[in-house]
Amino acid sequence: MPVSLASVSLPKKPGVYLFKSKQGRVLYVGKATKLNERIRSYFSNNPDRAMIPELVERSDDIECIVTASPHEALILERQLIREHKPRYNSMLKDDKSFPYLALSSDPLPRILYTRRPPKSAEIWGPFPNAGAAKQVLKLLRREFGLRDDKNNIPFGYVDSGSEDDYRQRITAVRQILNGNAGKLIEELTVKMDSHSEKLEYEYAARHRDLIKAIRTTTSQHIVSSKVYRDCDTIGFASEGDLAAIVVLHADDGVVKGQESWQMIHRGDIGETISMFVADHYANRCPPKLLITPTPLFDGVEDWLQTRRDSAVEVRNPSRGDFVTLMQLAAQNAEIQLIRFVNKASGSLEKRAADDGAKLLEMQQLDHIVCFDMAQIQGDNRVGASVCFKDGRPFKDEYRKYTVKGEQLDDLRMMREVVERWMKRQTEWPDLLLLDGGQTHLDMITKMIENSEFANKFAVAALAKREETIYRTGKEPLVIDRRGRVLIHARDEAHRFVNSFHRQQRSKKKFADPLENVAGLGAKKFQTLIRHFGGRKEILHASEKDIKTVPGIGPALAKRIFEAINN
Repeated sequence: MPVSLASVSLPKKPGVYLFKSKQGRVLYVGKATKLNERIRSYFSNNPDRAMIPELVERSDDIECIVTASPHEALILERQLIREHKPRYNSMLKDDKSFPYLALSSDPLPRILYTRRPPKSAEIWGPFPNAGAAKQVLKLLRREFGLRDDKNNIPFGYVDSGSEDDYRQRITAVRQILNGNAGKLIEELTVKMDSHSEKLEYEYAARHRDLIKAIRTTTSQHIVSSKVYRDCDTIGFASEGDLAAIVVLHADDGVVKGQESWQMIHRGDIGETISMFVADHYANRCPPKLLITPTPLFDGVEDWLQTRRDSAVEVRNPSRGDFVTLMQLAAQNAEIQLIRFVNKASGSLEKRAADDGAKLLEMQQLDHIVCFDMAQIQGDNRVGASVCFKDGRPFKDEYRKYTVKGEQLDDLRMMREVVERWMKRQTEWPDLLLLDGGQTHLDMITKMIENSEFANKFAVAALAKREETIYRTGKEPLVIDRRGRVLIHARDEAHRFVNSFHRQQRSKKKFADPLENVAGLGAKKFQTLIRHFGGRKEILHASEKDIKTVPGIGPALAKRIFEAINN
């Protein structure tokens, strides 16, 4: 039974909430400054996001984890989303494939370029541009003589004989990566002058060399555009559940560089951008000014200021110079989205098919045929099958069926349609997928086993509730994102058969006088049929009898009576 507001009791405290199914699967993770008030919004008559009604319908429970502050809730939310990968959350796509820069926890830290940073290391990134990250690494090692894994020459470790000197260089690199080079140079200049006045020329020279190294490094375009910036502008574009986010780095209005990111988008721009901001600035210093196309979720702006340890201004400009910068970011996001879509069009679907095969423990899932049925009270009984190859719809092999037998239930209708399909096949799919549950699976499997086509292909049934897949000899499985190709095939079969069913009903309108009665909508039409037990019985009903049908008043009853008698 879907979760209700009456069954949920959450505190008036900051924390994280999790929508969960009966099987314990996490469907959505969110954060709130006040948990009780935030959860109440999910049960309002006008929810602020289109996905909310479906989320509530599929959820059986809401759990919460109270935190000491909204900042901690934001961090915990990000961790839980990465761990559970909930179906209804926006998230970065394949963020683990991007490289990081890291300082190890060794007594004399090493600087690393890595896609899997050590847990104990300080990290910056991830960097979408691997070449840029490598160039930053090379610049820092060359200018500051830092150790890497192998102490490589010529850009590797410079042994000055002093651990204090090395730690000072590490401090300089850390501040540069955090975007605090200007402040660092001022501090080092004061120390250099102080050593000079005390005639400590050796220490003064070390500080002079450090200042020179910092200025050399921050003058490089790649460093100034990737880590040392005063203003970031976020651009957003989406198509379906794929989104592109662009971050333009600018200094005093002059664009210095750009990063682009691919994200899974769940329909709410505010959530997607807030999620991105929390991920993007988790391991890098936020700018003084952040320009976004939509307001950030509650608590994110305060968290940014904590990360920077100083004020961060977040703007959503509607006029002025920054609107031009925001429009430029949006245009770049549109361009990046086209690139992502074109790049992914041939590979994402195949990856989905491969993920589905792994989920079902099959060698491959490159060819799927899915069946669905449709009818209204025994009329317009139709079925349809859709075909997916390499994870993509293959419309040349879509088929429509009009049920020929007298059976009225979906099970026996599907049996007839599948049997007709098998007799015309020359190529067998990897999987025959049914829109239904265990009962559908049992009946169709038994029919196939008693035919000449036994053992030609695997059979499974996918039920909408909890997205549970049923297979003979195996426990029911609630599928996760790895089974998205199965959900896509089932939804496409449902769309295709309903479209065919509407066409059939439309054709029948010309012969059925009831279809043209003003005020007789679909719900009242079904009520009328159920009340009299069928169309033929309605034809013999009097106007007085029609008035007794719930929801049909005298005027409508008169129109119905006149229609069936004319």
